[in-house]
Amino acid sequence: MAQKQFQLVLQAARMITPRVRELTFVREDRSPLDYTPGQFITLFIESGGERLRRSYSIASIPGSESEEIRIAATYVEGGRATARLFKIEPGERIQAMGPFGRLVLREDPPGRYLLVATGTGVTPYRAMLPELERRIDLEGFHVELLLGVRGPEELIYGDEFTAFASQCNAFTFRACYSREQPERAGEFEHSGYVQGILPNMALNPERDIVYLCGNPTMIDEATAFLTENGFSMRNVRREKYVSSN
Repeated sequence: MAQKQFQLVLQAARMITPRVRELTFVREDRSPLDYTPGQFITLFIESGGERLRRSYSIASIPGSESEEIRIAATYVEGGRATARLFKIEPGERIQAMGPFGRLVLREDPPGRYLLVATGTGVTPYRAMLPELERRIDLEGFHVELLLGVRGPEELIYGDEFTAFASQCNAFTFRACYSREQPERAGEFEHSGYVQGILPNMALNPERDIVYLCGNPTMIDEATAFLTENGFSMRNVRREKYVSSN
């Protein structure tokens, strides 16, 4: 069924890292967006007489943020979409369509979820937190979230993930820094690329379900490693973020 377009109104904007701007929209008609955590929307951005299409995962947490549509956009030098999204101010409007995507939690038997991301690829996992908590509490799941970024200052929603991990023993958060290291690394902080952590995860192809979201290189390398270690594609769920201008 064809998705209808709708108008979004920007409510708030803030820099959540030096290169990532979080944008909070509501629908102009004030209707809630019926989405499943893990899905994305497509924005239509006018630039130089051309209508660009750019897709962004929904970071909003259902319930507490049910009327909001949050996305996180990374700055791209010289990017036409970037130029618009990093200048848009509250009250301005933008056309959108969606939701789309199948990187969602499914009806799985209790086991371990490995949620692997680079950069803004972590935003769908933020939206999943309440459902993950429910599955941990009621169904006995364990969850490990692995986020790869350049350095500590680029840790997207890091405070929220570490807070969730501190109150939930069955949830673990690990940050992997590919370029800059903190002077004093915390227990959850590691050096190197996020896919480099996988060999140390005591993987179980029969019980583990792996979500991969973000940089295509990370996803390709992680997928290759997982298949070499006995994972079927049934237990590997992917969404690539292709950098565009």
